[in-house]
Amino acid sequence: MRNQFLMNILLTFIWVALTGKFSYGNFLFGYVLSYLILWVLSRGIDQKTYFRRVPRILGFFVFFVKELIKANIYVAYDVITPRHHMTPGIIAIPLEAKTDLEITILSNFITLTPGTFSVDVSSDKKTLYLHAMYIGDKDTFVNDIKNGFERRILEIMR
Repeated sequence: MRNQFLMNILLTFIWVALTGKFSYGNFLFGYVLSYLILWVLSRGIDQKTYFRRVPRILGFFVFFVKELIKANIYVAYDVITPRHHMTPGIIAIPLEAKTDLEITILSNFITLTPGTFSVDVSSDKKTLYLHAMYIGDKDTFVNDIKNGFERRILEIMR
């Protein structure tokens, strides 16, 4: 996967040098163009993890930005209105993430979202404890974390 990424970056820089336009838009276009070229050229090769991972990373980025905006609006609304709608609590999330890297990435993205904070991980690394400002239904909250952040992160990492 690393070789494909480096080849993609190399082809992107070649594209930027050939066009003579050193802008973010041209760099992004060159990256997408070289990604598509490498994808077409590797159709007969078994190593396609890079070509599956890049769309998943982009999908996760879109998901995270959507969740970030939604959480910011919710917290801002609660701060602006005179009545607080908070139902705070600490909740245990059973983890499918196994490695330290997967757990760290998951807990950091959860903490970056306003209204949630990763508190601790159990010693057996099977449970993540979160503090959340808005816990309506415990099962729905756990399901949102597991099918949102955790599932997408594991699709990228594995």
